[in-house]
Amino acid sequence: MLRMASSFPEEVLEHVFSFLQSDGDRNSISLVCKSWYEIERWCRRRIFVGNCYAVSPRILIRRFPDVRSITLKGKPHFADFNLVPEGWGGYVYPWIAAMASAYPWLEEIRLKRMVVTDESLELIAKSFKNFKLLVLSSCEGFSTDGLASIAANCRNLRELDLHESDVEDLSGHWLSHFPDTYTSLVSLNIACLGSEVSFSALERLVGRCPNLRSLRLNRAVPLDKLSNLLNRAPQLDELGTGAYSAELRPDVLSNLSGALSACKELKSLSGFWDVVPTYLPAVYSICPGLTSLNLSDAIIQSPDLIKLVSQCPNLKRLWVLDYIEDVGLDALAASCKDLRELRVFPSDPYVLEANVSLTEQGLISVSEGCPKLQSVLYFCRQMSNDALITIARNQPNFTCFRLCIIEPRTRDYLTQEPLDVGFGAIVEHCKDLRRLSVSGLLTDRAFEYIGTYGKKLEMLSVAFAGESDLGLHHVLSGCDNLRKLEIRDCPFGDKALLANAAKLETMRSLWMSSCSVSYGACKLLGQKLPRLNVEVIDDRGHPELRPESCPVEKLYIYRSVAGPRFDMLGFIWTMDENSAVRLT
Repeated sequence: MLRMASSFPEEVLEHVFSFLQSDGDRNSISLVCKSWYEIERWCRRRIFVGNCYAVSPRILIRRFPDVRSITLKGKPHFADFNLVPEGWGGYVYPWIAAMASAYPWLEEIRLKRMVVTDESLELIAKSFKNFKLLVLSSCEGFSTDGLASIAANCRNLRELDLHESDVEDLSGHWLSHFPDTYTSLVSLNIACLGSEVSFSALERLVGRCPNLRSLRLNRAVPLDKLSNLLNRAPQLDELGTGAYSAELRPDVLSNLSGALSACKELKSLSGFWDVVPTYLPAVYSICPGLTSLNLSDAIIQSPDLIKLVSQCPNLKRLWVLDYIEDVGLDALAASCKDLRELRVFPSDPYVLEANVSLTEQGLISVSEGCPKLQSVLYFCRQMSNDALITIARNQPNFTCFRLCIIEPRTRDYLTQEPLDVGFGAIVEHCKDLRRLSVSGLLTDRAFEYIGTYGKKLEMLSVAFAGESDLGLHHVLSGCDNLRKLEIRDCPFGDKALLANAAKLETMRSLWMSSCSVSYGACKLLGQKLPRLNVEVIDDRGHPELRPESCPVEKLYIYRSVAGPRFDMLGFIWTMDENSAVRLT
C-alpha cells in the first residue's frame, strides 16, 4: 500500500485529498506516511479549532502553512448559561495578529464565544486582501466601529453574520461604510443589534447586491419598510424579519403579501418580534416552500401557530416558544412529515405555575407523527418514564436529545419515581445518539444506562442529577466516544475523576461547576496528566488558602499541545506537576 501510494505524483494526491471534507479523515491520511503528511499539511485549506487554548497560533501556522478558512471556538458551552465568569478568556486578538502575517490570503474566519475587540476587526480588515466571510457567533467586546472597518475595507466580503453576539451600538450608520461599488454580499445577519441601523444605507446595500441570498434584520427595522427591501431582493432564500408589527393598515398588509409572494426561493424564515397576528397571513403564500422556521423570538399564541405550521408541509426545522402548546405540536405532527429538528423554548421559565399547556404529550405526538425527526431540544415542566420510553421507541433515529425540565430534580409526575428508566430507554433505543442533555430526578442508575448504551455519545450535559461518584464513573468508563462532558450542581467528586484520569486524555474537555471535586484532587490530576490543562476557577481567592479537601467552585479540563495559557485573571489557576510549588 505504501509503495503504491508513493508512486502517485504529489499533484494527484493533493487533488484526491481535496475531496475529503472531514477533518477526521484529513487527520487520518496525514498519519499514513511522511510524504502524505507533507502533502496534506500544504494542501489543508480549512481548519477547525474547537478550543482556542488547545493549540497556539504559532503551532498551528507551523503545521498548516497555507490555510484559507479557520473556525475558532473560545469559551466553554456553559458560558451560554452565565456559568463562565466574566474575564475568563477566549481573546481572539493573538490569533488575528499571528495570522495577519502568516496567512495573507485568508478568506474566512468563524468565531464562537470569543472576545473580539474593534482592534481585532480593524486588523482583519487591513490584513486579508481577499477576505470573504466573517461569522461572529455569541461573541463580545466589539462595537459598530469595528464593523464599519470591515464594511469599508473588505471589498470582497460575501458573508457577515453576527449571530447572537453582544455588540456595542455606537452608530447606526456603519452600513454606509460599504462602498457604493460594493456588490458581492451574499449573506447578512444583523439580528442581534439593539439599535436602529440606517435604513437608507441598508436599502441601497440590498439593492446593489444581486447575489444576496440571506438577510436577517434586527428588531429596529419596521414592518412597513420590509416590503421595500424584499422588492429589491426577490432572490432571497432566507429572511429574518424585523419587528413584525405596525398599525393596522390594509396597504401595509397588501404590500407585504405581494413582496413575499414574489420571493419564490424563500426556504427559511425567522425574526417576527412583537407580532401583530393580523399580519401573519402575509407569509401564508410562501409557507409551502419553507424548510426552516425560527420563531424562538416570536410571541405567537397557539391558534395562530397552528394556522402557520399547518401550511408548511415541507418544514424540516422548527424553533418555537412553548406558546405552541400540545395542541400545536399535534398539528405539527399531522402536517410536517419531513421534520428533522424541533426546539421548543420556555416563554417564561421563572414563573412557578405553568402559563401554557405544554407537556410530554406534545413531544410524544411529534415523535409519532414525524418519522424523520433526529434532533430535539425540549423545555417542559413535567415528564414521565412511560413518555420517554414511548418517545424512544417511536424515534430510534435520534442523534440529539436534549430534555430540559425547568424545575430541577423533578420526578416522574405519575409515579413519583426518578426518571432513570426513561432516559435509559432513550440511550438504549437510540443507537446513533451523539448528544444528550438530561434533567429531572436521576439516580446513579440513569448514568449506568448511559455508560452501558451510550457508545456513540460525544457530548453529555448534566445538571442537578446523580447520587454519588458512581454515576460519573459509569459515564467515564462506559461512553467510549465521549468528547465533551459538562456538569453542574451534581455530587460527583474526586474518586471517579482520579480513577478515570486516562479517559480525560481522550476527550476534548470536561467542565464541572458546583460539584464535589476537591482542590487536592485537581492538583493530582494536573500532576498525572501533563498533556491536559487543568484549570481551577474560584472567586473566593487563592485555593491554597483553604484546605485541600475543600471543593473548588469550577473545574475546566481540556487537551492542549500549547501548555498552560498566560492570559488568566486572578481567579484562575492551572494545575500541573509543579503546581504545588508554584502556587505556594
